[in-house]
Amino acid sequence: MAEASISLGEDQFSCSICLDLLKDPVTIPCGHSYCMNCIIGCWNQDDQTRVYSCPQCRQTFSPRPALNKNVMLADMVEKLKKTKAQTARPALSYAGPGDVECDVCTGRKYKAVRSCLMCLNSYCQSHLEQHDSFFKDKKHSLINATGRLKEMICSQHDRLLEVYCRTDQLCICLLCTMNEHKNHHTISTKAERTEKQKQLWDIERKFQKRIQEREKEIQELKEAVKTHKHSAQAAVKDSERIFNELIRSIERSCSEVIQMIRDREKAEVRRAEGLLKQLQQEIDDLRRRDAELKQLLHTENHIHFLQRFQSLSVPPAARDNINVTSLLSYDDVDESVAMLREKLENLCKEATENIYGNVKIVTTSELRTRDEFLQYSCQLTLDPNTAHKYLCLTEGNRVATFIGADQQYPVHPDRFHGFSQVLCQESVCGRCYWEVEWSGMAGVGISVSYKSISRKGGVSVSFLHRTRQHFGLGKNTRVKKLSLDSSFFRRVTSTKHTLYRPSPCSTSTVQLYLCFCVHAAKWQKPVFQWLRISSAVRSVWIY
Repeated sequence: MAEASISLGEDQFSCSICLDLLKDPVTIPCGHSYCMNCIIGCWNQDDQTRVYSCPQCRQTFSPRPALNKNVMLADMVEKLKKTKAQTARPALSYAGPGDVECDVCTGRKYKAVRSCLMCLNSYCQSHLEQHDSFFKDKKHSLINATGRLKEMICSQHDRLLEVYCRTDQLCICLLCTMNEHKNHHTISTKAERTEKQKQLWDIERKFQKRIQEREKEIQELKEAVKTHKHSAQAAVKDSERIFNELIRSIERSCSEVIQMIRDREKAEVRRAEGLLKQLQQEIDDLRRRDAELKQLLHTENHIHFLQRFQSLSVPPAARDNINVTSLLSYDDVDESVAMLREKLENLCKEATENIYGNVKIVTTSELRTRDEFLQYSCQLTLDPNTAHKYLCLTEGNRVATFIGADQQYPVHPDRFHGFSQVLCQESVCGRCYWEVEWSGMAGVGISVSYKSISRKGGVSVSFLHRTRQHFGLGKNTRVKKLSLDSSFFRRVTSTKHTLYRPSPCSTSTVQLYLCFCVHAAKWQKPVFQWLRISSAVRSVWIY
């Protein structure tokens, strides 16, 4: 029961200075108790006035009271610590990497759950309850635990930034309104947040509308691609079918020609065989008559010689000479087949050219006038999370001005540190057109790059080049950019670049047109407009 009562009165054993359980508790004359080190440190600040007061009830003491350890109270605190260790709530967890630590915890710190904008401290669940108990009659503003409390403090006056200066577009404290920002248009940060939030809602609605439009275009493009693939596949099948029929027709013609040659061969062979038989018969007859003549020449019977002479002296009728070459000539067939091949090749070539001519290939015409470029115009805004600390963004983040002094930007991993540079929020792809206006005596670098461009480091001299990360023209080996100054600028078109020297003026405008094909360039991520501004440039407008 005693331990239960101690647990219920835990807040009574906490120091109102450190908000933790009492350590070496002492009780001062007014009856309030504190940690010995806490009250000593508090009273040491009053040694000059020699008037000491209680931090809670503000009762004053002079001279400084002597401090002695309250032994009974110390024993009760020890019992409370043991009870608290046994019944510790599992909700408390130690802070890990990336977590916000409790500012009150000693030793290994617990994870903070809330931050107080009045005390400028972050509290774990246990110390948050003690904080709420001590300041239950005061309205302290609590937010989710954040490690950016220092960013909410004025660097000049160490006061909470609770006022927004619309003139300079900065968060300031109340003391700033009486000094540097006197007579400026100021408003509370809450009211400005409400106004800005309305603008963000409008922008978000525009984004959603643009997303829907792009999703619709994507769907239409997918349907067009699907239709194109279907049409192409149908054309391929029809072409294969027709060419296969043509091949079969040629094969049939080839078979017919071969059969015709074979038939002609057989006929000529039969004719030749008949002639061979006749010639052989004629040779046999001639040899027989020749034998009879030889026999008659050697006979001694004059009567028999004279009787046979009449029949043997008349030679047999001679046949016409046979042209053997003409019997087996196929030159006319070879010529006919060669002519057919030539005609087919010419016909196929002509038909293929006609097919290519019927395929519609969409070509892009070269843009020449500003009105033609404007049809591809895109609205770009500068990203404040990437702006260098010397750059001031105004006009709805569409104007960047080189100030040369640190701006009150929050810490962000995307911010440039090496040079006064800034990226645009929107990515550019396909056909995009925008204009950049700049003023001042020095130069400004313009490029497109991936968002992963290095935020730190130097540059080295280089002309036209391209890496996997960036594309532009100028001095930075990391980017491809267009370098401008008051005397000349370089324009890049396809594979060549030309120098132009405009007439001297204090303000210059450059028109930029990007025709960007992801597959042709082998870039697979969105690219962003990139600006580098030197110290002699007053402002850069992007629109």
